[in-house]
Amino acid sequence: MAAVGLVAVIGATAAVTAALVSGPDQPVTEAKSRAAASTSPATEEVAEETPEETPEETPQETYNETPGSDDFSLRLKTTHRQCFGSAGCSITVEPNLSYLGLLSLDPEKTVSITYEIHGDGSGPIIETMELTNSTHLTYRPSTLSTASSTTKVSAKVTDVEVSE
Repeated sequence: MAAVGLVAVIGATAAVTAALVSGPDQPVTEAKSRAAASTSPATEEVAEETPEETPEETPQETYNETPGSDDFSLRLKTTHRQCFGSAGCSITVEPNLSYLGLLSLDPEKTVSITYEIHGDGSGPIIETMELTNSTHLTYRPSTLSTASSTTKVSAKVTDVEVSE
């Protein structure tokens, strides 16, 4: 602030000196303009503070670091079915997984997805599959026995864990 005051004093002195030296016949508008400009420091500072252009940064991809069970949809694909009349059926199923999240999964991390299969005569079956590189799914087909041929088999994701 002291520097701004000093500039204003110097500008005003220059205007008075120009008026005395030039005499009544000489215009002094240029000197008055400099004095007026130097007495309004906010105008100068705003003019000097233009935003500098920053080099464009490479955008970093944002990943879903903590996907949850709601980020996945799971259906079962029946790969084998053998029914025994009133004794029910023996069914082999494989998971058909879909990712529903808005952000991509980190391809450098492994996602373990635990799911529960309903429809087996003995109760729910719990399985876990692993998703690596965001595209490679590793799982074991599940075999279950249903109480009848009309039993609906379904699955639901119950837990998701992310590891390095």
